[in-house]
Amino acid sequence: MLHSGKAPAVLVVEVGNTTTTFAVFFDGLVADTVTISTDRLLVPDQLKELLNPLWAAYPGMRDAVLCSVVPGISAPVAALLAQLLPGTVMQVSSRLDLPFLLQYESPESFGADRIALCAAGRELFPGRAFIALDIGTAITFDVLEGSGVYLGGFIMPGLDLRARSLHERTAQLPLVSIAPPEELLGRSTAECIRNGIFWGCIAEIDGLTARIMRTLLQRGEEAPAVMATGGNASSIAPLLQVSPLLVEHAVARGAHALYQLNSRSL
Repeated sequence: MLHSGKAPAVLVVEVGNTTTTFAVFFDGLVADTVTISTDRLLVPDQLKELLNPLWAAYPGMRDAVLCSVVPGISAPVAALLAQLLPGTVMQVSSRLDLPFLLQYESPESFGADRIALCAAGRELFPGRAFIALDIGTAITFDVLEGSGVYLGGFIMPGLDLRARSLHERTAQLPLVSIAPPEELLGRSTAECIRNGIFWGCIAEIDGLTARIMRTLLQRGEEAPAVMATGGNASSIAPLLQVSPLLVEHAVARGAHALYQLNSRSL
């Protein structure tokens, strides 16, 4: 379906370790998405063919935003986007104007996905402290004060990385796919691995979130908001005691917010 309007559509490309999502933002909302394996980005001709329907549906689209956590892929993808679109390709990094104060030992090492997620949190919870959870290949926590100062965070292995580590670093434990178990306790080796990783992850997130909340309250903040996103968020978030707001395409939303903030200087 063709779209037209005063503000042209903007393409946000979120390159993750496992999957890549192409999200079209139109009138500030996600209008279309295409998700592929990140490995497929290495085949430019296939990528062009895959994205042809988006070009056809949004012929006025000019600019793109690239939010990538895979450095080796960022440059070729940015170059390809520059070929396919007539406008500017903005890459998310700490060098952009940010809607929060990033206090980090090495800002250039702060992941583009985490920058975008913090920007999304500032848009969703203006003036309020929040905890942003990204539950994907890795699990990250990022915490902002209500004033917009970045306090710090955590980086931990995600569900599949935990399962792979157990398999690769032991002699007999099988590689198990992790999914929500039907019961708390396992009755086979595979179930014990699956249940232990899944429920252990939930307990870990709940425990760390409770500690962060206490820290924020001690700093004089009101009860902080908690948001969750990422590939495994839909299975983990509903079981957390902290009851986070599950935000679909949160990283892409944050990347688009950064584009809007920085577009005048591009």
